[in-house]
Amino acid sequence: MEAAIDRIMQTYDLLANRTSAASAEARAKVTNYLNTLIEAGEKDTHRLTVCGLTYLRQLDGSVDPVKAGYTGL
Repeated sequence: MEAAIDRIMQTYDLLANRTSAASAEARAKVTNYLNTLIEAGEKDTHRLTVCGLTYLRQLDGSVDPVKAGYTGL
């Protein structure tokens, strides 16, 4: 699981410049989320990585087209 968390955080930190406090908070949240997935039976490191990145992007709103600046015009 640590390999997946490290990969998630490296990739997530490349997406935007965040403070160390924000990165630590994101790391704690994604660790809890991955623990839930592992308890549910997920074992694939690559799948855990993708799910973790998706989870963090949903939390910060970067997958929301309106928050990302898309107006449809």
